[in-house]
Amino acid sequence: MARIQGIRIQNFRVLKDVSLGKLWNQQKAAPLSPMTAVIGKNGVGKSTLFDAFGFLADCLKLGVEEACDAKGRGGFARIRSQGATGPLAFEIYYKEDGNARPITYDVSIDVDSAGRPYVLKERLRQRRKDQSHGRPFSFLILNDGKGLVWKGESFGSQIDEGKEEIDIDKFIASLFQEKPDEESKETERVELDDKRKLGIATLGSLKQHPRISAFRKFIEGWYLSYFAPDAARSLPLAGPQKHLNIRGDNLGNVVQYMEREHPKRFQSILNSIAGRIPGIERIDTEKTADGRLLLKFNDKGFHDPFYAQQVSDGTLKVFAYLLLLEDPTPPPFLCIEEPENGLYHKLLETLAREFRSHATGRKDGSQIFVTTHQPYFVDALIPEEVWVLEKGPDGFSTIRRASDDQLVINLVSEGLPLGGLWFSDYLDAR
Repeated sequence: MARIQGIRIQNFRVLKDVSLGKLWNQQKAAPLSPMTAVIGKNGVGKSTLFDAFGFLADCLKLGVEEACDAKGRGGFARIRSQGATGPLAFEIYYKEDGNARPITYDVSIDVDSAGRPYVLKERLRQRRKDQSHGRPFSFLILNDGKGLVWKGESFGSQIDEGKEEIDIDKFIASLFQEKPDEESKETERVELDDKRKLGIATLGSLKQHPRISAFRKFIEGWYLSYFAPDAARSLPLAGPQKHLNIRGDNLGNVVQYMEREHPKRFQSILNSIAGRIPGIERIDTEKTADGRLLLKFNDKGFHDPFYAQQVSDGTLKVFAYLLLLEDPTPPPFLCIEEPENGLYHKLLETLAREFRSHATGRKDGSQIFVTTHQPYFVDALIPEEVWVLEKGPDGFSTIRRASDDQLVINLVSEGLPLGGLWFSDYLDAR
């Protein structure tokens, strides 16, 4: 399962320049853990950090101009950090699996002379099999929609960056001055017809670019939860669906799929989930005349069950999260904003442990990224899993790992819970 090792975000609202984890030029930093939680006070940028992942996913799916306007973002001018003149920039450092060589993806988004967002630069790079140091080799370089891409699995030798950074603008300009018959068999020059679409969206659909395709599928597989209990209470039309969508309004369809395709496992899942939701004795299903599947929650002490439309937001939310973790083919990256909303505080440690167990206990488990402001949730975590987001003197966000503070490590090793230390201000900057 692919894993994000680190990410850098620049000029995205209050995230003027923040980095989490390991990057290609920050090799001494520890990579992001399978379970990562970002904590902080209200207004420090937790929702913005969550939306940074959503923005990248929307750029791939919709194009950069539509992504700037989607989900109430308000356009490029509102997204770019106040006072910034440079482009929005993102760097993702990830591995396709545990033994693979890391791949770096860089993308910069700016506005053209008409004020419309477009992809300024885009780049994918990776070290060769026999390369242990120096700059990675680029197998996709695009500047203003023009560039070079390698075909197949092996790298060519047209770019040898070595220890010196190349001038991408001059390099790409030189490519388009060459004659077509001088093109390498390993490479091809490309020019996109729409600079508002990511190159990985177009080239990643071609069989001759397997690395680009793999990265495209990785981002397409991200699951960012915008779960809404009211949406999950809806009764969608009959028809099984394999995966829970971001709002959860197809919960009944996923239940129908699980019962049809994995009946024994599904019943085991229902029994397991019932045992982890306070007050619930049993969860059953009931088919309607038109073929839809209703969820029945049998509450202890009551003879008649409650349907999903009648249970509390918290019960429905926990059920959806636990069902998501039981997905036979889970997403590679699962991002959840403030899962504690609407939940009983003593249930939060259990939920945090369930997230970690999924992320670390399954070979195909999702990498889980959570934002939270609930100490009870943080109590179940370790310092390496927790990042503290704060506002700097200039109004922009800064971020640091809890494990970077030796005092915090010492206190946790003595048995003090991490959430309690946060509540007592031990995780605040000193």
